[in-house]
Parts: sequence; C-alpha cells; structure tokens
Amino acid sequence: MDLDVLNMFVIAGGTLAIPILAFVASFLLWPSALIRIYYWYWRRALGMQVRYTNYDDYQFCYSYRGRPGYRPSILMLHGFSAHKDMWLSIVKFLPKNLHLVCVDMPGHEGTTRSDLDDYSISGQAKRIHQFVECIKLNRRPFHLVGTSMGGNVAGVYAAQYPEDICSLTLICPAGLPSTTDSKFVKQLRELQESKRIDRIPLIPSTPEEMADMLKLCSYVRFKVPQQILQGLVDVRIPHNEFYRKLFLEIVDEKSRHSLHENMSKIKAPTQVIWGKQDQVLDVSGASVLASAIPDCHVYILENCGHSVVVERPRKTANLILEFLALLHSIDNNKKQA
Repeated sequence: MDLDVLNMFVIAGGTLAIPILAFVASFLLWPSALIRIYYWYWRRALGMQVRYTNYDDYQFCYSYRGRPGYRPSILMLHGFSAHKDMWLSIVKFLPKNLHLVCVDMPGHEGTTRSDLDDYSISGQAKRIHQFVECIKLNRRPFHLVGTSMGGNVAGVYAAQYPEDICSLTLICPAGLPSTTDSKFVKQLRELQESKRIDRIPLIPSTPEEMADMLKLCSYVRFKVPQQILQGLVDVRIPHNEFYRKLFLEIVDEKSRHSLHENMSKIKAPTQVIWGKQDQVLDVSGASVLASAIPDCHVYILENCGHSVVVERPRKTANLILEFLALLHSIDNNKKQA
C-alpha cells in the first residue's frame, strides 16, 4: 500500500476515533454531560433558541421557535423538577411556523431561584405573568399549555389573567381533589405515617430511586441503562434541596387544590389530556374539570401514564393542533354569522 494512502487512513481513523472515544468516555464517566449535550443537540435540530429576559432583578430563561402570526402563540409550562427541554418531544411534531415558547418555571434550570420567592401555585402564576409581560406575549391572546404542576399553574393563570389567553390545554394537571388515591398519594401517606417524608418518590437521589420514579410516572417501560440513570441523578442532586422545599410548598393547604378552587373562573375554551394509567395524579381529575368548565374537551389516552408528553408526544401534539383548528373554525363561523 502506498505510504501516503496509509497515512490518510491513519489520519482518518484517528479523526473518527476522537469523537467515538469522547462519546464512550462521557457515557461511562460523565453521563450527566451526555444528557446536557443531548438536549443541546435537539434544541439545535428543532430550531429552538434559548433566551433570557428580566423582570426587575428576576431572570427568566426560555426557549422559542417562530414568530407571532395569525395563529395564537403557544406558551408551555413544565412540571415539577423538570425544565423547558421536556417539551422538545412535542415540539418535534408541531409546525415550524407556529410561535412556541417554553419557559423554565420559577426556581428551575435557568430561571432565578431565591429563598425569598413565593413558590405557591398562585405565586408561580404571578411570576409567569411577569414573564409574559416581559416578552410581550400577551399583545394578542395566546394558547397556554401546562402539565402536572405546570398544569396547576396554567389553570390558575387562566382564572386570574383571563384577558391574556384565548385557550387552554391541561395535561394531567395537579391541584385537584380525587375520590381515588393514586399509587403516588398512597406512597406519600405511608411515608408520612412512618415519618420518612424526606424520601419523596419524585425526588430520587440514587439510580435505583430514579428507576422507581420512571416506573411510577410512565406506563410504558423504558429500558434505561444504568449509566443514564446515574446521569439523570447527577443532574438532579444539586437541586434536590430546592425540590423538597418546592414540593412541600405545592402540597401545602395553600396550593394543594389551587386548580380546583379556581376552575369555575376559567372561561377560556379548555382541553384536558390525561393518561388513563396515571399513577401520580388519578385520571378521575379529568371528570372534575369537565363538570366545572363549560365546553371542556377531555381526551383520555389508553396505555399511558403521567408522563404523557414523553410517552405519547405525537398524539399530544396532534390533539393540541386539532383543538386549535376546531376553535379557529368556530371563531370563523361566528364572524360569518
């Protein structure tokens, strides 16, 4: 073989070996770094740009795609201990010309965390309203989407700031009483009785606890490698003290049933999506909302748990788009009448 050709293969092999070895090293030694790279890659691939905005000395971090147009903008509020990137699985199935905004909730990821802040559901709704004003999202009424804790905040927001929104999607929202205790609620009660409330199932600190949390939140059983479980834990551990404080705040009497207390004030067209096998928040909450909100559209997803956004992203995206199309059609009919 010609020496120059041999040198070319050596150089090419070395060039390929470097990223492969870096990937293997990250997977084995720094799985949390790999997870951050994963989110960075998908934000780039889907065209989501990260920005910061300030309300006085309070900073909000958010990602967005597209610009406001004739269709309503969509603001997405994530759940407890998550972040804006959890919506990427749904963003993938939404049109690129839709204006999407995903914000880190108060205290989460890139949004300010302060011991002096009010993390009750109404306090979070107030902060989200400040964010909306900062980026002038409410120049025109927008569609608000929230899941779990974010669903609780979204419902309260719709009740307290009705002029801001044109429609609402609640995905397995918290903040409702239930006649049937979920598996999660039963676990909490057992922990309270044994005085081990520090071991909250939604705040894992070991790979094994992370695996248990994923089983609790999902009907679909994902086979997650041990290294990825470790990475997910490593990313969360520095924030676990905050998560415990936040959890105790949102299950306190002031916030526990915030959505229930405000649902009769919701006047915007509302869509409710719930996983039938939700083990965190019982699916019976959907009928509670349907009975209180006029013309409430309820969709129960079979073979789906609490993590609707992750388990059924395409279906969820399609349901949101169909709901918005229906409202647009109704609005056009009213104008023609």
